[in-house]
Amino acid sequence: MPGQKMASIPNCIDHLKTQPAWIIFLSSLALFSVFNKCMLILQWVFRAFIRSPKDLKTYGSWALVTGSTDGIGLAFAFKLAEKGLNLLLVSRNPHRLERISGEIQAKYPEIQVKILDLEFSSDSAVSRVDGALTEMIQGLDIGVLINNVGITYPGAMYFHEVGENIWMNLVKVNVLGTTHVTKAVIRGMIRRGRGAIVNIGSGAAIVVPSHPLYAIYAASKAYVDQLSRSLYLEYKHCGIDIQCQVPLYVSTKMASRVAFVENPSVFIPTAQQYVEAAIRYIGYESRCTPYWAHYIQWCFASVVPDSLLDTWRLSIGRRRRRVT
Repeated sequence: MPGQKMASIPNCIDHLKTQPAWIIFLSSLALFSVFNKCMLILQWVFRAFIRSPKDLKTYGSWALVTGSTDGIGLAFAFKLAEKGLNLLLVSRNPHRLERISGEIQAKYPEIQVKILDLEFSSDSAVSRVDGALTEMIQGLDIGVLINNVGITYPGAMYFHEVGENIWMNLVKVNVLGTTHVTKAVIRGMIRRGRGAIVNIGSGAAIVVPSHPLYAIYAASKAYVDQLSRSLYLEYKHCGIDIQCQVPLYVSTKMASRVAFVENPSVFIPTAQQYVEAAIRYIGYESRCTPYWAHYIQWCFASVVPDSLLDTWRLSIGRRRRRVT
C-alpha cells in the first residue's frame, strides 16, 4: 500500500541512525572506491577507443624519430609518414637508414626524408647532437619528436656483474641521448609556440615496483619518466605537449633477445600494433600506456602487493640469468 511505503522510509532512516559510525564510514569508503574505479574504467575506454587523435600536422610539418631503423621507432617512422609528416630519421646504422628512407619514400612519395647516422653510446655523441643534428634541424619545422632510442643489458645480471662499458653505454643512450636530443629540438618548438615530444619509457620502471637484475636499465627509464612529467608542466604553457609512453613487452628484437619474447600475442603486440595505439595518445596526458592489453596488465599489477611482484620479478631475472 502507498501508506506502508511512505512509512518504511522513516524506518530505514531510523535503522541507519542506529548503525555504528564505523560501519557507515567503511560503507561510504567502499562505495566511493567502487565509484572511483568505475570512473577510471570509463575514462580509459574514452581515451583508448572514443577520443579523437590529434592532427599531428598542426604541430609542424616534420617529425624526428630516434632509434628509427627497428622495432617501435621504425613503426613510428612509417606511421608518421602515413599521417603526412616529413621525417628526420636518426639511428646508428647508415646502411639501414638509407634502405628504410628509400622504402618510406617509395610508399609515400610526397614525403621528404632526411637521415642522420648517430651512435648515441659513442664519446662524440653529444657533440654530434649539438653539431650535426642541431645544424640539420635549422629551418625545419620539427613539430613531433619521438625519443625512442634505448638499450638494455645483453642479459640478466646482478649489479656487481655489470661491466662499466655496459652501464656507461646504457646511460649515454637512454639518459644523455634523450636529454640532449630533447634540448636541441625544444628550442625551435618554443620559438614556434607548438610541438609534441614523446619519450618512450618502460613498464620496468613504472608498472612494477622493481626490476632486479636489470637495475640500471630500470633506473634510466625512471629518469625518462620523471623528466617527461616535469617538462610537461614546464612547457605546457608554451604550446608544447610532452609525454612519457609506458609500453610493457612489445614483440621486437630487443624483447626477443632479453625477455625471450618470440611471438606476438594478445598481451604482447607487434611494434605496428603498439604504434597504432600510441598515435592516438600523442598530445594528451603526460604519462600513458597506449596499448589496451598493457593497461589491463598495469591495473592487475596495481592491486598485487609489491612484495609479491618483487618476488616474481626476481625469480624471472634469476631464470633469465641461468639461460644467458
